[in-house]
Amino acid sequence: MSLLTSAPLAPLLDRLFEEAARASPATSSVVAALSREERERWMQSKTEYLDYYSRMKDLPLPVSRETGTLLYMLARGCGARTIVEFGTSFGISTLHLAAALRDNGGGRLITTEFEPSKVVRARENLTAGGLIDLVEIREGDALQTLSADLPETIDLLLLDGAKGLYPEILNLVESRLRPGAFIVADNADYSPDYLAHVRSPANGYLSTPFGEDVELSMRIG
Repeated sequence: MSLLTSAPLAPLLDRLFEEAARASPATSSVVAALSREERERWMQSKTEYLDYYSRMKDLPLPVSRETGTLLYMLARGCGARTIVEFGTSFGISTLHLAAALRDNGGGRLITTEFEPSKVVRARENLTAGGLIDLVEIREGDALQTLSADLPETIDLLLLDGAKGLYPEILNLVESRLRPGAFIVADNADYSPDYLAHVRSPANGYLSTPFGEDVELSMRIG
């Protein structure tokens, strides 16, 4: 039996995905006020991301259901015990990853989020899902929160925060990724430097686009 398909987690995720659909960026007046060029510039920025995501603080900005299932399958299939997540938001992806840890027999998930109100929401959701004991939420800018006190080895890394920072976040944890570790980058098209890095075999990765908006990579060296 998978925790992902049983209570209390399954109905919780159904509710969260339904709420996220009603509060998507497409229905947000904040997003509507931005031109497409402005939004793309902000999403790729390495300096304006705090302002951009502060404006998005009331939006869940979750992974898709399919990506959530993929995260669970990867973490469960590789027997993950240590996971790092960049971009907690309301904790939907965190729930999928923590469920895999629970079904693997336990482990540690370090996730980071700079928006305090989202940290509160994520903690509530993880508590409701019975998974909070597996998760350490680090509040603040990931460039600081992930710069120290990481596990010796990391089995899976999820990148789903400010897209322009994907190369910097990967650099912080790269030396700890074990051979065979998975890296999932959501909306990676907004980070061409990141894609160039993981798509070059010389850098020690195998990488391929997955679905419409995910880059799935594996550490090979």
